[in-house]
Parts: sequence; C-alpha cells; structure tokens
Amino acid sequence: MKNLVFINGTMGVGKTTTGKELQKILPNCVFLDGDWCWDMSPFIVTDETKKMVIDNISYLLNNFILCSEYENIIFCWVMHEQNILDDVLSRLNKNDCKLYKFSIVCSEQSLIARITKDINQGIRKKDVIERSVSRLKKYSEMDTEKIDVSEISAKNTAEIIYRHIIQQP
Repeated sequence: MKNLVFINGTMGVGKTTTGKELQKILPNCVFLDGDWCWDMSPFIVTDETKKMVIDNISYLLNNFILCSEYENIIFCWVMHEQNILDDVLSRLNKNDCKLYKFSIVCSEQSLIARITKDINQGIRKKDVIERSVSRLKKYSEMDTEKIDVSEISAKNTAEIIYRHIIQQP
C-alpha cells in the first residue's frame, strides 16, 4: 500500500518547503509540486492551460503510483477549491494507495510576513499578497486535515504530517 499525500494551501504558506522537508523523512519518496507542471513565461491562465496542468499532474502522479520504487508520493499545489482537488483525485488510480489530504493554513499576519520575506528575496511579486490572502479562508471549507503553521516551521509541519502517516494502520 502506497501513501499518497496531498498538501494544499494558499500561495506563500509553505507547501513546497514542507513537501521537500517531508520528502527527506519518508522512505522511498517522490515529490511533485503542481506549479512545476505549468512553469511558463508569460504565465497564462486560460481554460486550455488549466486543462493542460491537470492533465500533466495526473499523468505524473499516476506514473509515480505505478512505479514499484516509490511507497510515498507527495503532491503539493494551491488547490483552493474542493472541485480542483476532487478533479485531480478523480483522475488517479488510487486502488493501492492510502490517501492523506492536508491544508496548510496560517493567520493573515503570518502569511503577509512570509510573502513579504519572499518578495524581499525576489522570489515573489508584491501582487501575490492580495491574491493569497483572499484565498486563505477557502481552505477551512475543504475536506482536508488542517495544519496551522502560523507559529511553526516547514520542518515541524512535515513532522506533523509524518506522524499522521506512520500512526495509520
């Protein structure tokens, strides 16, 4: 039985860093960031590009599931609406997988501080703050386990997820 770990959260909350930390502690593990599946310039969001990114993600995740070398598959992406998460899941061959779904959330103040740090390092642009903050509340409505990261590091978040996985039968 493989572990399929979905991590969502708004932009700048720490999904990618958490996923990379979790990858370090789970054995036989592969990590996919959904953003890598449409890293384009210019960044264009249309029905066509949205369909393409879901197809890319589904293809990669299904191949990871089929590969006998991996027992742990981590996927992170914004997925700010339940229908996006459900769409990705509906395309996967999950028969031999134990599914874990986590939403990483934090206070608005913590989110702004995290994004501001990224802006100062040249990782993000200032317009991300408003878009990210506006999506923050959407995660409380989703069918996921919530982890508040306002006061903890990505490494601590990964350890919380790890404990959930190893404690399951």
